Amino acid sequence: MSSSQDLRERRVDVREGYDRWSTSYDTYGNPLIALEESETRGFLGDTSGLKALDLACGTGRHALRLAAEGALVTGVDFSRGMLERAKEAPGGDRVKWVEHDLHEPLPFQAASFDVAVHALALDHLGDPGALLADLGRVLRPGGRAAVTIMHPAMFLKGTQARFVDEQADELVVIENHRYTIAELVMAIRDSGLDLIDMRERACTEEIAARIPRAVKYVGWPMLLFFGLAAF
Repeated sequence: MSSSQDLRERRVDVREGYDRWSTSYDTYGNPLIALEESETRGFLGDTSGLKALDLACGTGRHALRLAAEGALVTGVDFSRGMLERAKEAPGGDRVKWVEHDLHEPLPFQAASFDVAVHALALDHLGDPGALLADLGRVLRPGGRAAVTIMHPAMFLKGTQARFVDEQADELVVIENHRYTIAELVMAIRDSGLDLIDMRERACTEEIAARIPRAVKYVGWPMLLFFGLAAF
């Protein structure tokens, strides 16, 4: 297999990127996911019996886990490739899957959900504040949301959402937007959601041991986590 340095680079929009990535996403070995899942799980706590929303659900890693733990889950994505993988996964029949573009208003009534997840996708939106405001609308008062994004410091390492498409022999770079931490915090403030927790997480030696290509990121901030509440 060629190294990423030897591959031709192809830049694509978000839908095409994730449709193509869907065939290998769950086996790609993403250190961001390894950092992110424990933060999200810890913040949301016990969700059994709660109505949960997974925005940009991808192949369903959060939605499927929440459903297995007893939540009533709706997963939303606009990548048909990702949604097909999610539906085919064990437990996929326990989740309501909705194909929807997050650039458009959410197709749910106000105060419909108790908890929500929006994982590693906020930087694919041209107006993150619009989604955050709509998220606040569909959460019940007191509802909680875990929102994660690649840390802005990762751009200093020259990286963003990308993957190697081995069949096409391409390094596929997915369209995204670069936001500072201050811009994201202000978007949360203006959305009407309450910022109750914020964490920066760096890659660890343990993660690098499991995902060797993450070695160059050890000690470097990779993940930005926001814990939000509706009121």
